Amino acid sequence: MELRSATKLQCQRIGCNAMFTDDDNPDGSCRFHASPFFHDGMKEWSCCKQRSHDFTLFLEIPGCKTGKHTTEKPVLAKPAPRQPVTVPTSSPHANASTKDSCSRCRQGFFCSDHGSQPKEQTMQNSLNTPVQVQEEKTESLAPAPVKKVVIDINQPQVCKNKGCGKTFKERDNHETACSYHPGPAVFHDRLKGWKCCDVHVKEFDEFMEIPPCTKGWHSSSSADQAV
Repeated sequence: MELRSATKLQCQRIGCNAMFTDDDNPDGSCRFHASPFFHDGMKEWSCCKQRSHDFTLFLEIPGCKTGKHTTEKPVLAKPAPRQPVTVPTSSPHANASTKDSCSRCRQGFFCSDHGSQPKEQTMQNSLNTPVQVQEEKTESLAPAPVKKVVIDINQPQVCKNKGCGKTFKERDNHETACSYHPGPAVFHDRLKGWKCCDVHVKEFDEFMEIPPCTKGWHSSSSADQAV
């Protein structure tokens, strides 16, 4: 009797990227899209006409077609492949995220980027005048406190970092576990690319194949935006 492989594979259909095995791949288990269309900042799936200006929300639109998972990458109609075009952009090292916007800090996990508050901030707070302190107290009452999300360290999660999409467990997560694009994704004048690594191409499938440029922690929450 021939034994079928139980190794988990990642589906390559656009809009799916789920993990599956040959033994558990029934017809209809995969939801995917046919091909994307970009015009004047709008992102649209040609198959179901669903659209969004935000690239992260665009990728989260549920697939409109069903079938079996596959490891074969979809073939999109396109002209002959062109070499990536480099477009001058600003430095990829923009302002670092704060503790409130860091998904790891919100989940209560250790984060090497925000392990401690800068000493300069503590000194500045001690020098505030009574008027400044009163204003800060008034402003601090407006926003609701950020709730921390507690996650089982053994629970499988899908990394939402762009260019990754791998399944991971928090107990195995570390500073170089994830290869991803910090972004944002850039769509301008029919060029598609990543601002973080300054690589731009003309075809969507070429855009999806741009190698990740950054190492870091896996993250189960998405925060990227497209330009």
